[in-house]
Amino acid sequence: MSELEGVLAVYKPAGFTSHDVVAKTRRLLGMKRIGHAGTLDPQVTGVLPLCLGRATRIVEYIQELPKEYIATLRLGMSSDTEDLTGTVTETADDIRVTEEEVRRTLDSFRGVVSQTPPMYSAVKVGGKRLYELAREGKTVERKSRKVEIYEIEMLEMVWNGKFPDITFRALCSKGTYIRTLCVDIGRALSLPGVMVKLERTMSAGIRADRCLSLEEIAERKADGSLPEILIPADEAIHHLPAHKVADEKRAAALQGQRLAARFVAPEVLGDGPIRLYDLQGGFLGIYKREDTGSIAPVKVFAQG
Repeated sequence: MSELEGVLAVYKPAGFTSHDVVAKTRRLLGMKRIGHAGTLDPQVTGVLPLCLGRATRIVEYIQELPKEYIATLRLGMSSDTEDLTGTVTETADDIRVTEEEVRRTLDSFRGVVSQTPPMYSAVKVGGKRLYELAREGKTVERKSRKVEIYEIEMLEMVWNGKFPDITFRALCSKGTYIRTLCVDIGRALSLPGVMVKLERTMSAGIRADRCLSLEEIAERKADGSLPEILIPADEAIHHLPAHKVADEKRAAALQGQRLAARFVAPEVLGDGPIRLYDLQGGFLGIYKREDTGSIAPVKVFAQG
């Protein structure tokens, strides 16, 4: 039996690291060549795309796509980890905030915002991950980074005792820390804030309702139906423009040779990556236009 190939959409349960999910899937499928597209913290649930076989070569392209989350923020409380896994560091009394104030504040975060990575994160500083330093009781200076919030909206506001819990949906760019967003929203309302719940509802264009649980993966592996639900590598990178190469240059393309622009249609504009197909619709790989105008291979997907 040939190796499985494509993107497997997994719904990550709480309590598993992303690495745990990869390791368990490797055991379930009996294959080593599996990579995930975007880490989720252990307590976070939701969409975790796994790239199987040759599809591991497209991880970098699908990681760049926007991600959608549904988060719950508690106003009036903060912790050292920015979520409920940490130690509470501050609480506020007599919280007075209205739904309208929260909606206006959420709206103000739409667009490009600056974030400082939390100490409990996987960002490396001086060769060590921040969470390793945090566990040693150290706090170091972190460089802020620009991220983009494309959409943000409040879904619900309920009072949990004296604390208001705000549930909101956010569509954002790669690298956005939702925990930090929760803290920053609280700060904008002059209140401490902490993330109490998070679900990733979309990643790589894949929504939660398209995902399988680990149990369902095991069932489909057993009955042989797993290949039919894998997303083909080229479909997973549908955001890259599609082009076709002339029949007489198909073999050259698969051999990793540069192609004269006249053999590729439509004309390739810009220097970003493209998907290249033969005239019969077979996916040949990822290519890009060079400064000379030639179309050069980036990652060739040889036809089996």
